[in-house]
Formats: sequence, C-alpha cells, structure tokens
Amino acid sequence: MVRINLLPHRQIRRAERQRQFNLMLVATVVAAGLLAFMIQTVIGSRISAQESRNARLSTAIAQLDKEIVEIKDLKQQISSVLERKEIVEKLQNDRSQAVILLDEIARQLPEGLYLRSIKQQGNQIELDGVADTNARVATLVRNLFSSKWMESPRLIEIKAVTVNNQRQNQFKLSVNMKAPGAAEAPVTPEVKKP
Repeated sequence: MVRINLLPHRQIRRAERQRQFNLMLVATVVAAGLLAFMIQTVIGSRISAQESRNARLSTAIAQLDKEIVEIKDLKQQISSVLERKEIVEKLQNDRSQAVILLDEIARQLPEGLYLRSIKQQGNQIELDGVADTNARVATLVRNLFSSKWMESPRLIEIKAVTVNNQRQNQFKLSVNMKAPGAAEAPVTPEVKKP
C-alpha cells in the first residue's frame, strides 16, 4: 500500500528552517551582545588601569617636583655654608696678619728711623716716617725687598725738613704684603692629650 502524505511538507520544512534561522539569529545577537559586553569590560578595565597609572605617575611627579625644590634649597644652603666657610678660613688665615706685619716692620727698621703712621688697604701698606739720613731710608727699602712677608717696596716721596733745628728726611713708602704659602705659614704646635 502506498501512503501519500497530504501534509504540506514544504511548508513544514520552510517553517523548520525559519525556526532554525530565528534561533541562530537570537544566538548570534546574544553572542554579539556578550562579545560587545566583554570588549567593553576589557577596554573599561584597561582605561581604569591606565587612569590609575596616570594618577600614580602624577603623584610621583608631584613628589619629585617637591624633592627637586628641596634639592635646590639644599644646594643654596650648601653654597652659602661653603661661602661662610671660605670667609671664616680667610679670617682665620688673616687673624695673625696684623701681628706678623708689625713684627716684620719692626725687624726691618734700621736705627735712626721711626714711623709716624702705618696704613693698610688690602695687601698694600703705606709707611710714613722720618729718618736721619737718606741712607737709612734706602736701607729700609733694601730690608723690605729681602723680607719674606713683604714685596715690591716703592718710595713715593722723600723730602728734607727741619724739626727742632735738626735736619731730617720725611718719607712715604708703599709696600705689598705677601700672601704666605703653606710652607711659610706659622706652625702652631699640637697639644697631645695624655
């Protein structure tokens, strides 16, 4: 016996294909939605991670800027301390200069010659005095040439004057003070502790 299918099998097949198509469409839309959500989540997390990195970097940059300002302040303080140190060292070295100067002048003065004034400006010293003869002034100039503390004596003026019916020679002389080297500097003895 032959069976005849009177049902519209083409329509059933078409309806089945339509249903499968709709299921595939829904599955594709759901998959696309999930994919879009995942991509958005990944991009959002990367953006937030980058923003947190940027915030950390901004904080670190601000901290470094503060440290740079502190370093500049420290450098200025160091340079001012070094300047003060140099001034103190210079004052320490120049502390005994007046004593050395007066001692050296007293050692170099010949007899028959006395000084009326001594002026010092920087390293230049001006001597104003009176001598019995011109030879005594010449001796003073020679003595100053051989001095280890003074150099370049220059006779500015010498003139004859009469004081208390005595003929004397009034003179002005300039000389430069040498800056003693380490070998010429006075040595201070060290005190040993027991």
